[in-house]
Amino acid sequence: MFRTALRNVLAHKARLLMTVLAVMLGVAFVSGTLVFTDTLGNALRNQSAKSYDNVAVAVTTHADQRDPKASGVNAATLKKIQGLDGVDTATGRVSGFAGVADPDGKLIGNGWSNTGGNYSPGKNGKDAAYTFTDGTGPDAADRIALDKETAKKGKYHVGDKVRVATNGPVKEYTLSGVFTTEDGAVNAGGSLVLFDTPVAQRLYLRPGWFQDVTVSAAAGVSDRKLLDAVEPLLPKDATAQTGKGLADKQAKQIETGLSSLNTMLLGFAGIALFVGIFLIANTFTMLVAQRTKELALLRAVGASRRQVKRSVLVEAAVVGVIASVIGFLLGIGLATGLRSAMTLIGGKIPAGPLVVSPTAVVASFGVGVLITVLAAWLPARRAAKIPPVAAMSSVHAVATVKSLVLRNSIGAVLTLLGGAAIVGGAAMSGSAGQSVIGLGAFLTLIGVIVLIPLLSRPVIALVRPLLERLFGVSGKLASQNAVRNPRRTGATASALAIGLTLVTGISVLGVTLGQAIDRMTTDDVKADYMVSMASHDTLDKSALTALQKADGVSAVSPQQDASLRVKGTFHSATAVTPGDVERIFTLKTVSGSVDSLGNGEIAVSEKAAKHNGWKTGDTLPVTYDDGKTDDLKVGAVFEDNGFLSQILISTTLAAPHEAHPHIPGVWLKMDGGTSKANEQALVDALGDNPAMSIMDRQDIRNMFGGSINLAMNIMYGLLAMALIIAVLGVVNTLAMSVFERQQEIGMLRAIGLDRRRVKRMIRLEAVVISLFGAMIGVALGMFLGWAIGKTLATSIPGYALVIPWDRIALFLALAGLVGVLAALWPARSAAKLNMLTAIKTE
Repeated sequence: MFRTALRNVLAHKARLLMTVLAVMLGVAFVSGTLVFTDTLGNALRNQSAKSYDNVAVAVTTHADQRDPKASGVNAATLKKIQGLDGVDTATGRVSGFAGVADPDGKLIGNGWSNTGGNYSPGKNGKDAAYTFTDGTGPDAADRIALDKETAKKGKYHVGDKVRVATNGPVKEYTLSGVFTTEDGAVNAGGSLVLFDTPVAQRLYLRPGWFQDVTVSAAAGVSDRKLLDAVEPLLPKDATAQTGKGLADKQAKQIETGLSSLNTMLLGFAGIALFVGIFLIANTFTMLVAQRTKELALLRAVGASRRQVKRSVLVEAAVVGVIASVIGFLLGIGLATGLRSAMTLIGGKIPAGPLVVSPTAVVASFGVGVLITVLAAWLPARRAAKIPPVAAMSSVHAVATVKSLVLRNSIGAVLTLLGGAAIVGGAAMSGSAGQSVIGLGAFLTLIGVIVLIPLLSRPVIALVRPLLERLFGVSGKLASQNAVRNPRRTGATASALAIGLTLVTGISVLGVTLGQAIDRMTTDDVKADYMVSMASHDTLDKSALTALQKADGVSAVSPQQDASLRVKGTFHSATAVTPGDVERIFTLKTVSGSVDSLGNGEIAVSEKAAKHNGWKTGDTLPVTYDDGKTDDLKVGAVFEDNGFLSQILISTTLAAPHEAHPHIPGVWLKMDGGTSKANEQALVDALGDNPAMSIMDRQDIRNMFGGSINLAMNIMYGLLAMALIIAVLGVVNTLAMSVFERQQEIGMLRAIGLDRRRVKRMIRLEAVVISLFGAMIGVALGMFLGWAIGKTLATSIPGYALVIPWDRIALFLALAGLVGVLAALWPARSAAKLNMLTAIKTE
């Protein structure tokens, strides 16, 4: 029986090709994901370990949120550490944001990983953390050093003038040297600027103080011993770890960070393999049906049911192994391609070997073989039930509608339970509702898949008159062929339904959220411009002062973060400029007046007022971040605004309690609205600072909506694999169908159906099956998109369901195109059949 199984694999190479492709694509996704994340994780861990090679103890201070510059290790403490027995070197470090302008004034790098630090030479006149390829480290207040990649991007050489922006005004420095380093920011594709230590301290902390200290041990001294000696010298806001301990901690953080990427990619691999199950099961079902006579003869000559079943499963296992081998190798290529692609788009991955772990090998082959064998189990079971007497007949009985009663009952129950769970989850909010919807979606999807064979008859019957009217005999035959074998049609349509359920659900949710956010940016904001740091860091107060003095500015208000405790409960607040804020943001008052902010009163949102029982005129006991208390009167209740917190206070009221105010952005209204002249006025006021981002109204809309569009495009790309497998399923079904109906097609040719109409018949059959699956998927996707959106509605102001009919029409059109393309080879094969040979075929 084993030899029989192998012969069957070799005898049906073309028929099994689609199955191999489906498994291969899924396995490639699994192996590619595991190899890529293992390779990336190994490289990052090695880099992390390398950066702590010479560090015995690392001291880290923890900044006070109210006054970030009030913490640190002072020079006296550093000197004590340097004097400890067993210490070779102890180096103080300070760091923060530093952006380098290219010759055109544009920021080099992406902002969030542009950093600055201090150059701290040791006894030998060198800083061990940096290796200079040209020039030397900065030794004066007007000199800096740049990492090699940043110098290359800016075309800077030693002696050139370089404009550098920190959180304050832009300054010009002379480039003293170019270096290489294992610094994480540089290896992430960012930039690193080295300043003389006093300059860095003045920029990022305060003179004579350091944020961190790295200690290297003298020969023969253990890290643990040195740690025990260092810890008693540290201030309360500092902690110390061994270099190895810190490297291990970072390795765990890297692993945790990569696990979410791993999970997401493996989730899409799972979807692709789930879709592939239908293709595999369909293929083996058709192969078993075609070999009814052969299997019956095997039973007649003594093969047991178990042997017949085993032969089909062995055949599936062989196919699974072949597909897994090819898929695994393709996955390694995919991992290499992903690595190169990340480099091309600006992501810098540390050098390191390609890591192919035993886990990746076992998972890839285990998944590939297991999925194939499981998918072939039901067809194998049916094969085992073929009686020996079936050898006398050339036709295997097709399942009747009555035989599907149990299946349809189970499908109906699952669908109803799933639908009820989805509706129930939609009535809840947040992650709890989404979890219930996830369970309901799974049950509904399985239920609909079980019901699809039953649904195929009435749904396709609806389009039969249209097909007959438009395409005549070819249309009539296509619609009849599409429902001739409901199980096969259902399995083929299910693959497309799953893919389009996910794509449609993502589209409905994405477009709805996108338009809600877009409405928020247009309805809640009146400002012409928003100014923020490219690093998404806080703006310096000097930037706000400069913008207030800019030409053409008619209103300006910071969106300053603040926090208050009211009766012991924390509440987020926004500090704004009274008198200007209502010209910057849409503030519709429910009661009172926003003008009261200028009198030292506060304004609260309608939602917060209802939740806490506040009303205009109430006096609230408030505790500020610095611990001071006050009694503040509620001067106004305003309708919720998506850009403002639940409490508004004036910047004047917040100032005494915020030594270093956190200002993510400043909003401005300009005379004449947005224009090139007004934008240039803001650029000039900020000293042509490359680290400052100036966005007009359209830029603001793009910023808030762009992340959703990017996420949707990534989802579409990842789900494309599932749709490719679904297309292979349509091709496979049609090819098998043509093979089975050779005699029938020969008879049709003999009575006058020409080749053109035979091709049309096969194409229309493919289109009907594809559109049937697509319609099921679109309907489910819209339902799921609505349900998940309802769980988010309370947290998104102005949320309203939007059905993207244009995209749905495109999905249906693409499904029809899928049918046409999938039918090219089967239709051509059917049209080329010799009618006399086909008529003689059994």
